[in-house]
Amino acid sequence: MTPRILIIAGSDSGGGAGIQADIKTVTMLGGHAMTAITAITAQNTLGVQAVMPVPTDMVLAQIESVLSDIGVDAVKIGMIGSAETANAVATVLEGLDVPIVFDPVMVATSGDALADADTIAAFERLMRIASMVTPNLPELAALGGEDAVLAHGGHLVAKGGHAEGHWIVDRLLSPNGEIARLEGKRFDTEDTHGTGCTLASALACGLGSGKPIKEAFEQAVRFVRIAILAAPGLGEGNGPIGHHLGYVPFDELEG
Repeated sequence: MTPRILIIAGSDSGGGAGIQADIKTVTMLGGHAMTAITAITAQNTLGVQAVMPVPTDMVLAQIESVLSDIGVDAVKIGMIGSAETANAVATVLEGLDVPIVFDPVMVATSGDALADADTIAAFERLMRIASMVTPNLPELAALGGEDAVLAHGGHLVAKGGHAEGHWIVDRLLSPNGEIARLEGKRFDTEDTHGTGCTLASALACGLGSGKPIKEAFEQAVRFVRIAILAAPGLGEGNGPIGHHLGYVPFDELEG
């Protein structure tokens, strides 16, 4: 059965991150992507020019519409829009018995803020219901570090892309210790817009399809790395990664 993945996140008009990256990732990994859009952004590879949160009632209406008809096998939470929405979403999701991947989006790749202090404070409730939290290193520090995140009872993926050095180390942790780590050579590129969204959605799709957590982690990291290599080179700033992995199905059919 096709895994049904509900994505609760913001829209990226440039198509590299947010809902757009999530849909591409879930589709490429064999899932059915459904969405509850929390915010509309005007952004491109150079930065975020404007943000408009979607009213909380509308976010909840999108979630209810999906759950009441199609159902869900896993949830991915990204940019949340507001503290009110964060708390309302947590209340709804508390009743679900499916994997929940929470990517605590605070800052875009360009450096623009995507969450205010009140929204970040409301992340506590989302971390309590999450099966897995996927912060980058600056976000992890803002959340209080590894022990603070793991104290909520879920798993942690500590992403190493923001660390210095020629190698990137991504780690999968449980409250009982490290489960796995993947080390990979750092690619010499600025086309990494959307990597965090992509990783979290890939994790949700893997878990929603029934993969063990370690296997879902390994698949997600591998997908992101291949997509970086397939980046199409668009825009003047931090370009999007290549979710299509360079694959065009009609080329194969016509070859």
